[in-house]
Amino acid sequence: MNSVEWDQYIGVLKDALSGDGALLLTRDKDGRANPMTIGWAQVGIVWGRPTLTVLVRKSRYTYSCLLTGTEFTVNVPAQGTLSEELLYCGTKSGRDVDKVDACGLTLKQARKVQTPIIEQCQVHYECRIVLRKQLSVDDFSAPAILDEYYQDNDHHMIVTGEILAVHGS
Repeated sequence: MNSVEWDQYIGVLKDALSGDGALLLTRDKDGRANPMTIGWAQVGIVWGRPTLTVLVRKSRYTYSCLLTGTEFTVNVPAQGTLSEELLYCGTKSGRDVDKVDACGLTLKQARKVQTPIIEQCQVHYECRIVLRKQLSVDDFSAPAILDEYYQDNDHHMIVTGEILAVHGS
């Protein structure tokens, strides 16, 4: 796998997020890897650093992993691959099942963080958490967003990670 500039695969990530999604990988307090499908993310420069921001609802098992963890990886499958795995990891909880095992995913040592990467994916972002922000009703100035995405009050936590490495195959 080749290391690249942090912004080289933004288009690939955007296409994945617009399609079946990408896999956010965290570790729980016991070190067990937990993949969750994401369809929303932001990549850019914040505080003079390349960053990747993900949003995770409080009801998700991944939420607790991000609260106790210090890093995460985002793993982007090649277009048209891992569709069943993405669906599974977006609908099942790591509280109840080992999604890595259930999906037959192969974990591989990351280069800059302890959280692994998923070998079957094409692009990997390795990130160290620099910000966690729990959203609340008071944070929104657009009622339409609240009406569309938060009728159940299951607000997202915004987690920004400094991108430490990006590599792809």
